[in-house]
Amino acid sequence: MTGQLERVLVCSPQAAGWNGEQRNRWRELGFLHAPNFEVAQSQHDGFCQQLQAAGADVVQLRSSPDFSLDAVYTHDASLATDFGLILMHPGKTNRVAEAARHGEFGQGLGIPVLGEVKPPGTTEAGDIVWLDAQTLLIGDGYRTNPEGIAQMRAMLAPKGVEVLPAPLPHGGGPAVCLHLMSLMSLLDDETVLVDLPWLAVETVRLLRARGFRMIEIDASERATLACNVLALGRRRLLALEANRKTNERLRGEGFEVRTFAGSELCVNGGGGPTCLTRPLLRA
Repeated sequence: MTGQLERVLVCSPQAAGWNGEQRNRWRELGFLHAPNFEVAQSQHDGFCQQLQAAGADVVQLRSSPDFSLDAVYTHDASLATDFGLILMHPGKTNRVAEAARHGEFGQGLGIPVLGEVKPPGTTEAGDIVWLDAQTLLIGDGYRTNPEGIAQMRAMLAPKGVEVLPAPLPHGGGPAVCLHLMSLMSLLDDETVLVDLPWLAVETVRLLRARGFRMIEIDASERATLACNVLALGRRRLLALEANRKTNERLRGEGFEVRTFAGSELCVNGGGGPTCLTRPLLRA
């Protein structure tokens, strides 16, 4: 999750229907207010420019009539592995159709589908963190359930990948999107940005046992998604510009922090820079 980002899939607000009738569903989908398409699209364009400037090949997901506003948060509907894509079965039901679109797009790029999670299992990739190439940590919460975790374990065990569960807190309840990656972001092979008070003790113990160094966010920036930071590789990060205190803390720890405006694109819908991307290739 922290190597040089070389190819990444994104879905623009336009492709996700932010400029159409879908925008009227904002309350139902948990957005803070009705989306401003023009501002969100401009912020997404700036985000993609940052990815390209960091050396990534940015590929755009095509629009689909079964997309909702959430499709812009491309990370959640699939998981890239060394063996192909795993298609998720999101716990947020309006997102279920996205997985098939990810699979079709990936196959068009020559990326095979390793498998897919099926009901009653639910999984969202925002709950999934690679601790290393052989260890996958999966949050057990309202969007990813034990059956989904069991299916992931069955798919990946033959490939030599260990799947570990990570209990998630109730937080704001089922209607609020609280992913594991809302509480931790890997920055490099040995450093993780954390919202420590919200992590389960079991997860904190696991990170410490594996030798990770933890950097805490500034708690005043929790609501603006300070813990959601995208690793670009070589100690370079992409973060929301609003989280100045946390970003300065990261710079003080020796990371290069690039920023972009995401007030409308990210904070409104509860998805930060990692959420906007489905990394397909890292070096």
